[in-house]
Amino acid sequence: LYKHHLAYASEEITSPTLPPVATAAPFVGGRVFINGVVQDAPSDMKLADVYGCCASTALSADECPDGTDSEHQRVLNRIKIGTMPQMTKEQALQALQSAVTAWNGGSGTWPQMPLADRIDAIHKFMSELKHKREDIVNVLMHEIGKNRLDAEAEFDRTLQFAEKTIEYIQNSNEFGSGWDASNGPTRLFLSRAAIGVVLCLGPYNYPLNETYAALIPALLMGNVAILKLPTVGGLAHQLTIEAFSKALPPGTINFISGSGRTTMPPLMESGKIDSLAFIGGSGAADKLIKAHPEPHRLKLFLQLEAKNMGVYLPDLFDSDSDDAHMDRIMKETVAGTLSFNGQRCTALKLLFVPKDHAEQFSNMLAKRVEAMSVGLPWESTNSKYSQITPLPNQGRVEYMKTLIEDAVGKGATIVNKNGGMIVGGGNTGGESTLMVPAILYPVTPGMKVYEEEQFGPVIPIAPYDSLDEVLRYSREGKFGQQVSIFTSSANEASAQLVDRFSTVFGKININSQCGRSPDTAPFSGRRSSAMGVMSVMNALHEFSIPTVVSYKDVGNNDELVKGIQGHSKFLQTA
Repeated sequence: LYKHHLAYASEEITSPTLPPVATAAPFVGGRVFINGVVQDAPSDMKLADVYGCCASTALSADECPDGTDSEHQRVLNRIKIGTMPQMTKEQALQALQSAVTAWNGGSGTWPQMPLADRIDAIHKFMSELKHKREDIVNVLMHEIGKNRLDAEAEFDRTLQFAEKTIEYIQNSNEFGSGWDASNGPTRLFLSRAAIGVVLCLGPYNYPLNETYAALIPALLMGNVAILKLPTVGGLAHQLTIEAFSKALPPGTINFISGSGRTTMPPLMESGKIDSLAFIGGSGAADKLIKAHPEPHRLKLFLQLEAKNMGVYLPDLFDSDSDDAHMDRIMKETVAGTLSFNGQRCTALKLLFVPKDHAEQFSNMLAKRVEAMSVGLPWESTNSKYSQITPLPNQGRVEYMKTLIEDAVGKGATIVNKNGGMIVGGGNTGGESTLMVPAILYPVTPGMKVYEEEQFGPVIPIAPYDSLDEVLRYSREGKFGQQVSIFTSSANEASAQLVDRFSTVFGKININSQCGRSPDTAPFSGRRSSAMGVMSVMNALHEFSIPTVVSYKDVGNNDELVKGIQGHSKFLQTA
């Protein structure tokens, strides 16, 4: 942490060791990508400035609080790191028309291309994208505040997901493995075919990985895509334009940027969108779906909010419990609540702890949180990059403050030192979004943070008297993505929770944090958390339709069909 700009900061707060040379801020000029053509924004298209969430500016001694040494004379401010085209309704409809033309009722170049050729094209895209790795990593650090290690991991995992998806296609019998002769004289050829025009909207927190986990499978299956760039996190996508333009036929993918309220409703109202891949808030998803004139035929893939629970059972706190086991539990808790500042749909967002041990647990957690390094994404302490980094904008900071103030006003306390403090604000009115995590205890019904998804560095701890309270919360809650159960014994209580949670959540984690990985496992949810399943296999299913070709092996049908197969693109294998 930085102690240099806040007079009330604890003396125990430490600053990360800065690298010898600071990472240079990027600048990405906004461009338009429609119908395979890459161009600068035309003169009649507005450009919005994009600001990085974090930059360090030196201060003179008289601008700093008394007693600040020269090493700490800096303030954090935003700097301009790019521009983003703000497309109008009419310009968005041009992108839609390009996609509709490329789809051509399923007869376009991309949907009619043999699956093996589409795989080759995606491989070419991935090869081209690798040249942009460092640029994209740098943008992720500056625009959304992701530390270098996590930014690199996001890029690498994205390509690994694509590779695993292709491997699954090539090794599966779902994509044209041959003729099934197990049904008497009837012969069946099974493969999967595209749905149509897919409108894909990704999130800001994992702009590359989460978006491409839907986009790449959709493209491989022969769909045509329209990618809406997120308002925050969109610059990373700007850096992928050349790779797409070199690898895919014109119109196969088109980019739309700017206000979602301006550009998205006209596309949905046209009725020409066949599938919606949306990762974000349920309210926005509902509005888009309702705008479609025939929502019954709209194929939906939605990854939405979550309020994932961490449930700690009383046996963890028994006098004879294993200290090493508790240490592992606390490490999982810290990672589960604060990886990427808690800005993950899979983060642990409400911790239920037995009332008799909740205060003890809160203090244990506070010591670990206080030991975390807080700084800029490229800075490191003891060869480790900052664990807590700036939030992407002031709006996220203000929402965290609202949740904290509401909880404190209703009886909760901030357990950890300097919890909720904004670091690097300075005496000059800095624009810092670097927030120290806040552990809130006790959190009770009626507090905003008890019900709302914080999506940030706020850790609410809710004491419980009986597991009935925990079960009631899970049963009556709006969301149903994941839950983590922490225990030290194989007892009936643990088994009961697994059974009861199996009809509430998509994933139950035992003694580990919530998470999407591994990518081969289904990533699902219930209620307002998801519709559709993400994984290497499941995403392919979400963006395709099983399609069967059949005939009866009588007369010369067998010879005739094999002749057709020799000329057919669809009747080929990957």
